[in-house]
Amino acid sequence: MNDQKFQTTIIVGMAVAALVGAVSGAFVLNTLNGSIFFGRPTSSPLNPAQVDKKIVELIEEESASIAVVERVTPSVVSIVVKEERGKLTSEGSRFPFSPFLVPLQPLTEEQSKELVEVSSGTGFFVSEDGLVITNRHVVDSKGTSFVVVTNEGKEYPATLIDIDPFQDVAVLRVEGSGFPVTILGNSDTIQIGQTVIAIGNTLSEFRNTVTKGVVSGINRRVSAGTAVNTEVIEQAIQTDAAINPGNSGGPLINLRGEVIGINTAVSVSGQSVGFAIPINQAKRAVEDVRAFGRIVRPWLGVRYALVEQKMNQENTIPYELGAMIVAGLQPGQSGIVSGSPAEKAGLKEADVIIRINGINLSKQKTLSDLISGFHPGDTIDLEFIRDGVLKKIPLTLAEYDQEKL
Repeated sequence: MNDQKFQTTIIVGMAVAALVGAVSGAFVLNTLNGSIFFGRPTSSPLNPAQVDKKIVELIEEESASIAVVERVTPSVVSIVVKEERGKLTSEGSRFPFSPFLVPLQPLTEEQSKELVEVSSGTGFFVSEDGLVITNRHVVDSKGTSFVVVTNEGKEYPATLIDIDPFQDVAVLRVEGSGFPVTILGNSDTIQIGQTVIAIGNTLSEFRNTVTKGVVSGINRRVSAGTAVNTEVIEQAIQTDAAINPGNSGGPLINLRGEVIGINTAVSVSGQSVGFAIPINQAKRAVEDVRAFGRIVRPWLGVRYALVEQKMNQENTIPYELGAMIVAGLQPGQSGIVSGSPAEKAGLKEADVIIRINGINLSKQKTLSDLISGFHPGDTIDLEFIRDGVLKKIPLTLAEYDQEKL
């Protein structure tokens, strides 16, 4: 009797196992077919060969992700920002109320000169002789020192070569040679929906953290930076690949292992909403450093607000987007900077710039974007509306000098 029960149990167990196997197989097949479980297929069923092909494609994409991460990671570095302890605890410190930095007793001279880590970010090598790209807001602090930490844990002192006055980009140099470099791609060919991978020093603690997602949007206009320094990023790449504090300055790469963006900002009001600077905007900074030893930017010298024609119905001249010259928010900030190319050319507040060298301003090509494509000394044809009349003038751009302004 016991043997009969045992045999029955085995038979029932085998039947259940067969049923589970059949259900599991059906679930996998239905998933690949895009149908609802036990429901009517939403598309024609896949045959076994097509199922195998789909599986291979998934494995190939995963293998591609692993391969590009292994290729790019050695060129990604953590950037540690340090400052003398004495400066941090003195009057006017950026952290005057920090209980971790204020000593219980006066510092000795040796203690005062001790370097203390105050922040960190991410960067990546763009040349074998040690040029590193990062975000401007990562390194834009006076009186600080920088240390670059490689994926292998090696530390190198770094020197700030220059910061871009108009973009959240900076270039550092590490002494040495033979550093692994990233391949810079073409951000103009980015498509919404394409797979991207972000690499960075997440939370300033977890070096070379990898997150994966897609391009969620392009040509976004967002503000980024710190509580002290904030600036507008034109034509930002939006992605749902997780970008966390500490990721700033790290690369956003495609499945070919090419850097297409610099991770810059994350939305505090939304989930999985991060932004990156298109790499094509940063290539110019690298080229300038190699050619001139600094970042060279053309300068027009106006403060402006973007306006659409529907906001100015009194104008009969058609345009998609204009740059209206307006006064700054601070008292005494004129819309035309004194001594600037704009002042020399005769531009005035309330003028609406609509065209540069025959190219209309648009949401994809703003004034700052068009001007950045030129060099100091270039003469451009600038078209603008004044009192409802279209005017056109030649204007020679100058080099932006942050120290004089």
